[in-house]
Amino acid sequence: MTIPPRFLEELRSRLNVSDIIGRKIKLTRAGREYKACCPFHHEKTPSFYVNDDKQFYHCFGCGAHGSIIDFTMQYDNLSFPEAVETLASEAGMEVPKASPQDIERAKKQKDLYSLMEEATRWMEAQLRAPENRGAYDYITQRGMDEETLARFRVGYAPADRQVLRTHLKRQGYRDDQMIEAGVMRPKGQDGQPYAFFRERIMFPVMDRRGRVVAYGGRILPDHLRPPDQGDYVPAKYMNSSDTPLFHKGSMLYAESHARQAANEDKPVLVVEGYMDVIAANKVGFTGAVAPLGTALTEDQIQVLWKMIPSEEKVPVLCFDGDNAGRRAAARAADRVIPMLKPGQSVKIAFLPEGQDPDTLVQGQGPKALERVIEGALSLADFIWAEHTQGKRFDTPESRAGLNKILSDITAKIPDRDVQYHYRQAFKDKSWKTFGPAKTAQKRPYGQKPGHAEIAGVSALRAPSFNKETLICNALLSCALNYPEIVEEVEEELGALALSEARLDALRQMLLSQLHSENMPEAAALQAFLTENGFEGELRALLSDQIYIHAAFARPEKDAGSALEGWKAAFEALEKLQGQADIKRMAGH
Repeated sequence: MTIPPRFLEELRSRLNVSDIIGRKIKLTRAGREYKACCPFHHEKTPSFYVNDDKQFYHCFGCGAHGSIIDFTMQYDNLSFPEAVETLASEAGMEVPKASPQDIERAKKQKDLYSLMEEATRWMEAQLRAPENRGAYDYITQRGMDEETLARFRVGYAPADRQVLRTHLKRQGYRDDQMIEAGVMRPKGQDGQPYAFFRERIMFPVMDRRGRVVAYGGRILPDHLRPPDQGDYVPAKYMNSSDTPLFHKGSMLYAESHARQAANEDKPVLVVEGYMDVIAANKVGFTGAVAPLGTALTEDQIQVLWKMIPSEEKVPVLCFDGDNAGRRAAARAADRVIPMLKPGQSVKIAFLPEGQDPDTLVQGQGPKALERVIEGALSLADFIWAEHTQGKRFDTPESRAGLNKILSDITAKIPDRDVQYHYRQAFKDKSWKTFGPAKTAQKRPYGQKPGHAEIAGVSALRAPSFNKETLICNALLSCALNYPEIVEEVEEELGALALSEARLDALRQMLLSQLHSENMPEAAALQAFLTENGFEGELRALLSDQIYIHAAFARPEKDAGSALEGWKAAFEALEKLQGQADIKRMAGH
């Protein structure tokens, strides 16, 4: 789109920079200027200044600088034409169109946008109407308060097939416009257009500028509506079809909210449905979005990456913890792999089986969802787990087959640098899993074993990583194989300085089981952790790579011996840490 410079000058002259920016962040008068904490980097002392006379903003902290259009583009994550259109609507101006066809198209879209806005306001009112009290009670009992309902503009579509049509006609809209916008179907049995959504809680879908373009509708429970007719069973959810305003494969539910969250460095995560997005938002995950009745598409993945302003663009894709969820995750990974670029990827998180974000938050609280997000797998870790979980690779042929699969997947990555690092990552995982075990160094002739060696930590002399890390991993391994000892060693287990964030997340989930209910047996505990996405970490911890250095952690021991070995190893860890502290002090 080519926009005449004269139009841009007129646009800037009609709007005060401080008025527009002041709606987004809190400005304080500072002489002839305004100041604030910069919205584009974290700071405690204001260094962001706005000058109406000169029509620009400037941050002395990070260097952000520009006009009102630049601010709107950066803050709202909009393209140049989108920012101009947004500001033009604020100023009551019409953006010049390149051709008569563009003008006609824009006029039609403007009419449809206003129709959708009117329909949405009407549905919001219907939800609160006395005759629809059952629908309002149902949705509020699902955990939605008035603030949440207003934020997401939740409404209700009554059973009457004509009531919305009648209302829109009174507002001056024609049948053909209602049909084009997708709120009406062309003709029913009586030959009249009829409402597409009926007896449903309505979730408006908004574009990145916050304009309603479509709907998702959830059917009311059976006890709140008449019995189904014949064999017809209505779908639980219905979504708008594509229209001139809406293309479901390239948009995401709650995208406008998520863009703001991404600008505030909050994580962007993809969940399955409307209620899941709202549940995540209520507990602080305001970067939650959902696809619109389809599997995640390539266009939607690009939208996710574009909405994250930082160089590291890694949204979290959340899936159910059952087999269907695993298959959906695998399909998503297949779509992402050919799109990978430096700094652009995804993480994969799995919910506990039988749970979605809505039920998880309601049943176990916000921390449960937080643990799921923290335990997300990198894409490389997920691919490895997907092709190794539950399989045996005890022959050269089976390992060669695995290498071929991983090599074929890696070859789909178009960026050579990213492809190289994936190959290296899979080689490292293969070596750690199938490579020759490190043998313990021999003890010098005549040297007697120490206390830690008797307990089964003798091979700590020649680990593949430092001693403290090895002992911490061995202690965690022991707790996984002997959960019955965790209550006795809970404090020490919680104090371990684990080397990786993923291991810390696993440890936290392990400890949460101790407090939520009776600690499950080892097999059930490990199955639970696997379902929550820690299969790769369990494979590493419960392996000969650990056991060869810490025999006390092996699963064939009894709990008493394991506890004795745990305590001896922890004592050895404390001594190592004490020696390190002495050396650090001597260095000063």
